Amino acid sequence: MRTWPHLILLLLCCVLSAAAQNASFVDASHSTVSLEIDGKQYVVDVAAGTVHPASGGQVPQGSGLFAQRCASCHGTGGQGIGSVGTPNFADRQFQAKLTDAQIADTIRNGKSGRMPAFSGELNDEQITALTSTVRSFAPSSSQASVAEQKLPIYQPGDDALFTLPTGRPVDEHALIANFSHRFAFDSAVSGPARGAELFGLDNFSLSSFGFRYGVTDKLSVDVWRSPSFIGRPIQLMAAYNILEERHEAPFNLTFRVSLEGQDNFRKNYTENLEAIVSKSLTSRAQIYFVPTASFNDRRLVMGGLLSDEIPDEPGINAFSVGIGLSVDIRPTVALIAEVIPTVANGTELGIHRPPFSFAIQKKLYRHAFTFGFTTSPGTTVSQRAGTNATFLNEPGADTPGGLFLGFDLTRRIY
Repeated sequence: MRTWPHLILLLLCCVLSAAAQNASFVDASHSTVSLEIDGKQYVVDVAAGTVHPASGGQVPQGSGLFAQRCASCHGTGGQGIGSVGTPNFADRQFQAKLTDAQIADTIRNGKSGRMPAFSGELNDEQITALTSTVRSFAPSSSQASVAEQKLPIYQPGDDALFTLPTGRPVDEHALIANFSHRFAFDSAVSGPARGAELFGLDNFSLSSFGFRYGVTDKLSVDVWRSPSFIGRPIQLMAAYNILEERHEAPFNLTFRVSLEGQDNFRKNYTENLEAIVSKSLTSRAQIYFVPTASFNDRRLVMGGLLSDEIPDEPGINAFSVGIGLSVDIRPTVALIAEVIPTVANGTELGIHRPPFSFAIQKKLYRHAFTFGFTTSPGTTVSQRAGTNATFLNEPGADTPGGLFLGFDLTRRIY
């Protein structure tokens, strides 16, 4: 049923068509009309209730699709909407940073926390048409600088794989909430009555949470809090994205500095320096390399609810190298694997074997959910290299038989 605004717009379209030198339908549904009046092209979308000039004097094939699917968030002329935080496609400098493949990949797979994926709703021809429409908003922008960049860019769905950081950039003024749950007190794969205990989910969870804020599109700050039974640490962090593939760099490089203090930042302080290097293998796979130096690191042992039940372990300088891989098996589903060997002073920290994790991640609009198995109960920078062998004081808890369940949840609030 047509609403009154649509009927009025349809009537206006008929009047304008009579005055137009040329009029034609843009799409097969006959809901979008191209009009040429006094040498200028206009696009009238009756279904969306919009009228806007066509860029470059021509109507791109995907104008109707853009008006129906994209205009509400990106503006009728692609100029972006500040309150939503969408980019300005009419900005020539912004367009010069993108290849056609990147635009098509974003339309197809979305951007976690910012834009939904259209792979299940639009076919390749429609996605190509939308790509041309986005390009038409800045038709004279120079694309020579990106013509040689053929490799599509992978879009991480979360700030972390499972424990290792992805180093994904954050938009300026964006606020992201992150949660993690580790059911470390009971193995999910060994021991009696796994089903009766829901593979460990019936037991206590080490539940942590934090917030990340984008100061600029390169600089972000982060605060993280883990529970009492793992030392009750508060972690403060700053991260800076130095290189980004989306800005024509050969790989992504992020540098982070953080400070942890146990018992709600009252004692047992640990300082961390880390670099996050990631490289897109294809638009559906990315590899990660995370060297980390932790000064005054502590053995990962169990604490208690009271402050005096959190042990004062001696500080030990350590160096670990995290390695991770994320592969999209579906446009919004990824398989994740990671391992974090400590290459300096691991024995002093009681680490017999490096922690490892396997997970599956669902990437949805503005949030992601990751469910997996791991041998490390820690989620702060220094604690993630520790294992259940020291936490539970069970030497075999860092073997495959000691894998336990956990999950992460991230949500972009603004």
